[in-house]
Amino acid sequence: MNERPILVTGGAGYIGSHVALALLDAGRAVVVIDDLSVGSRELVPAGAAFVEADVGDRGVVEKVLRQHGCDAVIHLAGSVLVEESTREPLAYYRNNTLASLALVEACAASGVGRFVFSSTASVYGAPTAVPIPEDAPLRPEHPYGSSKLMVERILRDAGRAAGIGCAILRYFNVAGADPAGRSGQRRPEATHLMHVIAEVVSGKRPELNVYGSDYATPDGTCVRDYVHVSDLAAAHVAVLERIAPRTEPLVMNVGDGRGSSVREVVAAAEAVAGRPLPVVEAPRRAGDPPSLVADTRRIRELLGWRPRHGTLEEMLRSAIDWEQGGARTMRNGRQQAGGR
Repeated sequence: MNERPILVTGGAGYIGSHVALALLDAGRAVVVIDDLSVGSRELVPAGAAFVEADVGDRGVVEKVLRQHGCDAVIHLAGSVLVEESTREPLAYYRNNTLASLALVEACAASGVGRFVFSSTASVYGAPTAVPIPEDAPLRPEHPYGSSKLMVERILRDAGRAAGIGCAILRYFNVAGADPAGRSGQRRPEATHLMHVIAEVVSGKRPELNVYGSDYATPDGTCVRDYVHVSDLAAAHVAVLERIAPRTEPLVMNVGDGRGSSVREVVAAAEAVAGRPLPVVEAPRRAGDPPSLVADTRRIRELLGWRPRHGTLEEMLRSAIDWEQGGARTMRNGRQQAGGR
């Protein structure tokens, strides 16, 4: 593998910080660029170079790429809240699509040969079959999914023209925190189920809403595919070895390949917490499909990737541990090391 530094956009965020940690653990040099509008400076690993900037600023990104000699980019910066995207669609097309376009332009101008893009299962919309393969119809149902699909199309066309080898990773539900307590979720407006549960267990939220109990699923609640954030980060490291300049884009789902219902996740959380959780049944949310589960054969066959932290209990325990003290421990440790 080429040992030149890798640029990680959004590396001060939840997934980005875990990807930076995985790269550093693998012995790679890492440069993080993040405007800190959502991310936290404290989540950037101490071993990574850090630049506070907007990835949509082409001139700044070109300067960073050339100054550090990066030949690969892992692009995780962007806006990710589905409900917010329906209220502020233009912000999502600006932050996700237009900023990514500027980033790809900077990469083409700077001779970057490899590009990994953080996409989403939302590009599939309501699936016609489950598990969902990568060649399923692409019919996003909200601006968040549409903004990500537009970037996928930009990468397909620009990658061919500029000779950039691209990997597009479509995430399913990302959960958990670094098992060593080095990073975790820091967004105040938790929307993902396991993060909300961790806040309930930690006393930061009074109750857990279960949205819909009459779906056509075994227990009436939505079924989702959950992948531990550290396993997701490992997929980014693995895919870098697979892609090369001037190759066709490689598209892969990243999930566990199994579905778990909301009630199953709640039961696992209660087992981890050792007590019942305050659960309130609420009406369905608009746009929630009954089941979203990944077909993961491609990533398993091409990369040999397998989840190492695949049980619901492992994901929940790491998320709860983080909420109950990991973030505070990290802050104190960084202050003792010099206030970074």
